Amino acid sequence: MATRVAVDAMGGDDAPGVVIEGAIQAAREEPGRMHLIFFGPEEIVRAEVGKHDTAGLGVDVVDAPEVIGMGESPSAALKTKPNSSIHLGLGAVKQSHADAFVSAGNTGAVMAGALFICGRLPGVHRPSLPGYFPTPTGTAIVVDVGANVDVKPEHLLQFAHMGCIFAERVFGVDNPSVALVNVGEERGKGTEVVKEAYNLLESAEDLNFVGNVEGRDLFNHKTDVAVCDGFVGNALLKLGESFATVLPKMIRNEIGKQGLDEAQAQIVGRVLKGALAPFNYENFGAVPLLGVDGNVLVGHGGSTARAVEQMMYRACEVVEQNLAGSIAAALAE
Repeated sequence: MATRVAVDAMGGDDAPGVVIEGAIQAAREEPGRMHLIFFGPEEIVRAEVGKHDTAGLGVDVVDAPEVIGMGESPSAALKTKPNSSIHLGLGAVKQSHADAFVSAGNTGAVMAGALFICGRLPGVHRPSLPGYFPTPTGTAIVVDVGANVDVKPEHLLQFAHMGCIFAERVFGVDNPSVALVNVGEERGKGTEVVKEAYNLLESAEDLNFVGNVEGRDLFNHKTDVAVCDGFVGNALLKLGESFATVLPKMIRNEIGKQGLDEAQAQIVGRVLKGALAPFNYENFGAVPLLGVDGNVLVGHGGSTARAVEQMMYRACEVVEQNLAGSIAAALAE
């Protein structure tokens, strides 16, 4: 059965054009895997959908006349705009009219709406956002990367559990290793919250805890799942995103200094492009909000059509792997 994906057609800097283009491209690439349900002002969305060949594809449009802007206050927007694409799209998941909701729109509004409309899974203290960190040997997961800037030790323990299930279900990692992001490898390092979290993680018999890791360890894949608060995680995530734009500039400057000819510069460029491809958010699309009672995925505000296409695939994966159900079952145990 096709996965029913509720799509925030108005979410993102270049919505609705790139959102609809990318979603339809995904449906065309993998026929029968997904059924798209676009939420947004009906006239605008239908006009945009009409620009594409949707023959044989499952595509519906639900009128959501109100739009939550990228800079709006999440709580205020949810209260004053109950007919927004975010509000109604999340409602479709809650009412089982859709299997997943994806948005590249106002992240705060999506997270607040997910909590208010879908609610938390039983036993979840705080939902969290995982981040993808490319390494020479695969992908490491960092959780949390922005949903919770102020945490308690028990929250970090729960982030570890949810991150491990995510790594197992979506990335196929068997018995993933878990580490705590800290200012040093020694167990006595860090704030009181981090020190207590270390003790909790070390005592958790169902976690493969390997101790502390530093920032330099993440891209060397010293652990499969790295745990931290959202303040630290978001700073790490944005630093990683900068690699794809900053390093090419530095390489081009060095090519000029070295006096490489055009053929040599092209070889270096191809190598660099391949090496930096894993750092391009377009290749990942979106991440699920772990701990929400439903499949809710958040994408980059600057998502291109390619990034949106990847968002659709990620949505299908978390539904097919029953990520939310697996987290609920694990926490119940």
